[in-house]
Amino acid sequence: MSFLVIIALCLTFAFTQAARFDVTNSCTDTVWAAAVPGGGRQLNSGETWSFDVAAGTTGARIWARTGCSFDGSGHGRCDTGDCGGLLECQAYGTPPNTLAEYALNQYNNLDFFDISLVDGFNVAMEFSPTSNGCTRGITCNADINGQCPSELKTQGGCNNPCTVFKTDQYCCNSGSCGPTDYSKFFKDRCPDAYSYPKDDQTSTFTCPTGTNYKVVFCP
Repeated sequence: MSFLVIIALCLTFAFTQAARFDVTNSCTDTVWAAAVPGGGRQLNSGETWSFDVAAGTTGARIWARTGCSFDGSGHGRCDTGDCGGLLECQAYGTPPNTLAEYALNQYNNLDFFDISLVDGFNVAMEFSPTSNGCTRGITCNADINGQCPSELKTQGGCNNPCTVFKTDQYCCNSGSCGPTDYSKFFKDRCPDAYSYPKDDQTSTFTCPTGTNYKVVFCP
């Protein structure tokens, strides 16, 4: 078998194992979807943005930005989730932002995915599989912004306590942190979502590699 044929087969396999993500804005207001990898897109109410992500991708996330204004060159700023002032994100967003996190084709040929509130909350979210016989999705649809403790409130969202207090108890710098009253505030309202950095057992979900997914803002 020639080298070019081998390369073609490898590329075909990688393509067939890629995951399709459909990101939909069901909010009444415009949001600016962000993804690493993927970039960013303005989504008016009811609009969907779709893109493919290669198998083996790790450390990936999708989030909504609010209160944004961009010029014709794609430079500007957002009240929440801003990624260096760019419409097409190249780096993670600034808290607070509700996160859809995932890693594709990992241990035992599984995708791992979660909704995380470790960086706070700005927009309600659903993160669900849409293929491959995988049906268990995650939803965080509570009025966290409206019920946010006063010390965590900020424009357009509810901060995580690490952003506000910057202590090891809340930032988990030592790696031995546990739940706090603030993380319990988030956990009580969205039981399936990450609420602090070591909250793995109840907050990480899996699907077989090759599954496609949807992320819905304001489900």
